[in-house]
Order: sequence, then structure tokens, then C-alpha cells
Amino acid sequence: MAKRDERRQHGELVADVLAVLWQAGEPMTAQQVNATLDKGLARTTMATILSRLHEKGTLRRTPSGRGFAYEPVEDAAGLVAGRMRRELESDPRRDLVLKRFVSSLSEDDGETLRRLLREAEEDSE
Repeated sequence: MAKRDERRQHGELVADVLAVLWQAGEPMTAQQVNATLDKGLARTTMATILSRLHEKGTLRRTPSGRGFAYEPVEDAAGLVAGRMRRELESDPRRDLVLKRFVSSLSEDDGETLRRLLREAEEDSE
């Protein structure tokens, strides 16, 4: 069970790091993110987290002094939408996945989805 708790803690840490970067609205170094989080992490730990998020395409980085400054590629909604798209693309039965997803939506979310689909169709015309 320790592995699962470690993953949960790591996932929460990554979420906290992304929240700091979204809030900042500008690139931040590992030291700046670490200071803002104030969790007592080693500088190298934060640098590793940021580097891995960069390798995954979640963050972009620019040179800053002897290191890098990082910023999110997308906002929180864009990140979630990308995950949803990758999950959909990973299953060959896309129609079934979409059907199950749509059938699980609340009435309000279903109406929102219909409205957004109409708007997207109008925009493409």
C-alpha cells in the first residue's frame, strides 16, 4: 500500500506545482515554485518534477540564469481536455466510449455539451 500512497502524494504534489504556476501567470524557476509551495522539498526534487512535466509536454521552459523558468502550456481546463482526448484516442471503440460518457452526464452537463456542439458547428460554417 505504500506505493499507492507515494503515488497519491506525488500526484498531489504535481497538482500543487501546476496550481502555483497557473496562479503566477508567468514563468517561475524551481526555486521560486519551491519557495511558494513551502513544503520543505529539496531544490533537486522540485527541479526533477518540473523537468518531467516539461518532458511530458505539460510545461514549457525558457533559460533563466543557470537554470530554467517554467510555465504551463495550457490552463487547467485545457490540461483535462487533453487527458480526455488521449483516453478517447486510446480505445478503438470510440463510439462506445463516447456513448458511455454522454449517458453518465448530468442533465445540466448534457445540455451544456449540446450547446457547445451547436456553437462549434456554427463556428465551422
